[in-house]
Amino acid sequence: MLHRIKRDRDIHEGKWNGLGGKMHAGETPEECVVREVHEESGLKIELPQMHGVMTFPDFKEKEDWLVFLFSAETFKGTLTECDEGVLEWIDDDKILDLNLWEGDKFFIEWMKQPKFFSAKFIYEEKKLKHHEVQFHV
Repeated sequence: MLHRIKRDRDIHEGKWNGLGGKMHAGETPEECVVREVHEESGLKIELPQMHGVMTFPDFKEKEDWLVFLFSAETFKGTLTECDEGVLEWIDDDKILDLNLWEGDKFFIEWMKQPKFFSAKFIYEEKKLKHHEVQFHV
């Protein structure tokens, strides 16, 4: 997990996030997550598994965010420093105790299900106002 405490005016300031970022032109979601995790941690994940897709309408400065949610169990490399925050290995049973976005607590639990999901999270002034989800087999 990444504790976002290094950048000024970071919308995620003080929160804990998984690793990831914006897709480059021509990338698949899988290529993006492999690249982003490597850039942020020095680790090269293998066989990322997509669990769901989420939308965050008007999340930051009138931007709608589209997020693909992955996990990976195998990787190569050595953990490095990240300029966005402090990286730390967190036991799965402790993740929900961290300072997360309110909606993260929902989708972290959904990732444990053997179903793909599509969700929408609506925030206003950094507070979760509404969410909805559909599960697919």
